[in-house]
Amino acid sequence: MKRIALIILAAVLVAGCCNEKTGLVTEPADYVSTLVGSLSEHSFSTGNTYPAIALPWGMNFWTPVTGLMGDGWAYRYDAHMIRGFEQTHQPSPWINDYGQFAIMPVRDAQAVDQEARASWFTHNSEVAKPYYYQVYLADHDINAEIAPTDRAASLLFTFPESETSGIVVDAYNEGSYIKVLPEENAVIGYTTKNCGGVPENFRNWFVVKFDKPIESYTVYAGPEKALTGAAEFEGDHALAVVKFKTVRGEKVNAQAASSFISLEQAWTNFKEVEGKSFAQVKDAAKARWNEILGRIQVGGGSEDQYRTFYSCLYRSTLFPRKFYEIDEAGNPVHYSPYNGQVCDGYLYTDTGFWDTFRALFPLLNLVYPDVNTEIQLGLANIARENEFLPEWSSPGHRGCMVGNNSASVVADAIMKGITPESEWQTLYDCIVYGTEHVHPTVSSSGRLGHEYYNTIGYVPCNVGIHESVARTLEYAYNDWCILQIAKKLGRPQEELDKWEARSNNWKNVFDPSHNLMRGRNLDGTFEDNFSPYRWGGAFTEGNAWHYTWSVFHDVDGLKEEMGGAETFTAMLDSVFVVPPIYDDSYYGFRIHEITEMQVANMGNYAHGNQPAQHMIYLYDWAGAPAKGQKWIREVMDRLYSARPDGYCGDEDNGQTSAWYVFSALGFYPVCPASDEYALGTPYFQKAVVHLADGKELVINAAGNSQATPYVAGMKFNGKAHASSFINHSAIVKGGKFDFTMSEQPVE
Repeated sequence: MKRIALIILAAVLVAGCCNEKTGLVTEPADYVSTLVGSLSEHSFSTGNTYPAIALPWGMNFWTPVTGLMGDGWAYRYDAHMIRGFEQTHQPSPWINDYGQFAIMPVRDAQAVDQEARASWFTHNSEVAKPYYYQVYLADHDINAEIAPTDRAASLLFTFPESETSGIVVDAYNEGSYIKVLPEENAVIGYTTKNCGGVPENFRNWFVVKFDKPIESYTVYAGPEKALTGAAEFEGDHALAVVKFKTVRGEKVNAQAASSFISLEQAWTNFKEVEGKSFAQVKDAAKARWNEILGRIQVGGGSEDQYRTFYSCLYRSTLFPRKFYEIDEAGNPVHYSPYNGQVCDGYLYTDTGFWDTFRALFPLLNLVYPDVNTEIQLGLANIARENEFLPEWSSPGHRGCMVGNNSASVVADAIMKGITPESEWQTLYDCIVYGTEHVHPTVSSSGRLGHEYYNTIGYVPCNVGIHESVARTLEYAYNDWCILQIAKKLGRPQEELDKWEARSNNWKNVFDPSHNLMRGRNLDGTFEDNFSPYRWGGAFTEGNAWHYTWSVFHDVDGLKEEMGGAETFTAMLDSVFVVPPIYDDSYYGFRIHEITEMQVANMGNYAHGNQPAQHMIYLYDWAGAPAKGQKWIREVMDRLYSARPDGYCGDEDNGQTSAWYVFSALGFYPVCPASDEYALGTPYFQKAVVHLADGKELVINAAGNSQATPYVAGMKFNGKAHASSFINHSAIVKGGKFDFTMSEQPVE
C-alpha cells in the first residue's frame, strides 16, 4: 500500500506540471534533465555535454567535476568520483574551458589535492535540474547543493559531526592567486587558466563568502605545499582550505561570484546572492527557467516526450552565454577578449557559428528576439574592438571549423528585424572585410583561401587548404547572406551583382557525372580517386553524401543541376539506402562522427553532425514532403531521448537541440536569412509559442501520435495551406496552424 501511495503521489506531482484545461505543460523546468548527453567519451558522443547549473545564457555555469583538472570531459556519467564543483565556461569538450575554479567540501581538511578530496557518489543520490543540483558525497558524508544566478551561485553543504570540516577553494594551475580574508569569512582570488582565445591580461576574479565563521585556514602553493602562516599566494597553482568544527546536519552556505573585469566588479556581481538564502536563490532560478522554457508550451504528448523536448529547449537557451557584466551604475560593460580592454556595452561568447547558424540562431530570432538583440549588439562591439567577427568564440577567436557563417547569423537577425538599424553598416563592413582577409593567427576567422575563391570561384583541393569543398559551399551561402544585407542597406548595384554572382559559386564544385559535390583542382579538373564515402579531405567532418545538400539558398538550382525533381528525390533517397560504409583515410582513424552515423542505422545519413541535419526537409523542394515527414519522425523517435545517452552525436551549443525543437513544432529554417520555413510534421497534439508583444502561435494537431506521422492537410488561420513552406513574417504576427494527421503518406 505504501508503494502504491507513492506512485499515486508521483503521478499527481507530474500531472501538476500541466494545465488541466489546456493540457499544456506549465512547469517545464521540472521536465529537464541536465544529464542528457553526459554519457559520452572521446570515441563516441551521445551529446558531449555536462550538467550545467546555470540561468539561461548566464555568464557563469557550475558543474560537478568527475575528471581531472583541465580535462575537457569535466563530467562523465559513467564516472564514480566527484573531485569538486567547478565554475565553468566550457562550450565544448573539444574547445575546453577558461576562467574555471573549483570548490569542494571535505570532512578532512587535509584532503586538498584533487585525488585526496575526491568522493564516491551515485546517480541514485543525485538531482540534476537547470536551477538546482544535489548530490551526496559518500566519502565525506556531506550533502552538496547548488543554485545559480547569472554571475554568482549559492553552494549549500550539509556537514557531519567533525572537528576537521573544511571547504577547499582551488584556483587551478597555470597561473592563479588566492587570499583568505578571515575577518570577512571570505576567500578571494583569480584564475588565468584557459585554452586560448584570451589576451595576456586575462583574469577571472572570484570571491567566495561563507555564512559560518572561519576558525582557521591554510593557503597552498600547489596541493602538496602548505604555507605556514600565509594568508595569500600568487603563482602557478593557488589553493586554500578554510576550516571549522561542525555538528551533524549543520549547513554552510558558500556564496560565490566572479568577474572578468576586476575584483571590485566581482564584489558587485556578488550582490546577485548577497543577503539571500539558498532557497531564495533556488526559487528565483526555477522561476526564471520556467519563464524562458515556458515561451513554448506543448501538450498532448507522453511524459518522456515532454522530458526530451524541454531538455532540448534547455540546451538551446544556454549558449551563447553572456560575457558582459553590470557595473555599479547599472550599465552593461565587458572585458574584451579581442583587445584586452574594459569596454561599454553587451558581449556574448562561447559558440561556434558553423553549428549554430543553422537552427539555434533562427530559434532565438523567433522565440527570444530580445536576447538575440543583445547578441547582435555584442557582435557590433566585437567589430569595433578588432577587424574580424569570430566564427568560433571562447571567449575570443578560436581556431575551429570552416566557413564565414557570422554572415548568416548577422543577416538572419537583420532580415527578421532583430538588429537595431544603427548597427547594420558596422556589421556589414566587418563581414565584408572578412571575405577578403584571414585572421593572422586564427585561420577560422575571415576566409582561408579567399584569394582563390574570389578570383576563380572556388577553393582548390590541391593548394594545401583542407576542406576546400566545404569552404566553397559555405562561402557561397555566406555571400548570399551578405547580398541580403547589402539590399537592406541600399548598396550600389555593382556591389549587389558581385555578391549574387559569388553566391552561385557552389556550382563550381558540383560534379554532374556523380550528381555530388567533389574537390576541384586549381587547373579546373576534378580530383582523382573520388569516393563519396571518403570523410574529410575536401569536406568537414563528413563526405560528399552529406555536403552535396549544403546549398541552403538555392535548393531549386541544385535540383536543376541534378536533372530535375525525380533525380533530386532519388539522390536524397540514396543517402538512406546506401550502407553506412566509410573511408577514413584522410584522418587515419575512425572519428567519432563516423561511428555515430553507423550505429544510427540510417544508411549514410549522419544526423549526429550538422551538415546533414537540414537534408530531410529538402524533400519539400522535391514535391515529396511525406518522405521527409517519415524521416523526421524516425529521427525524433529513435535518435533523441531524455536519457544520459540522449543525443546521436555532439549536441554542439544548442544546434542539435534546436533542430529537435523546431521539428517538434512542425517547421524548420533550412535557409537562415530567408523569410521561409520548410514544413515538416508536428510532434505534439498542441503547442503554443509565446511570441513578442503578447502574440501567440498556436499549433494544433488533434489525434497526433507516433502512429500518425504524415500530414494529410493543413490550415493556417483557418485557410487551407497547400504549400510545403510558410513565411516567418506571417508566423511572427501570431496565428494558428491546424494540422490533420494520417497513418499513411499523402502526396
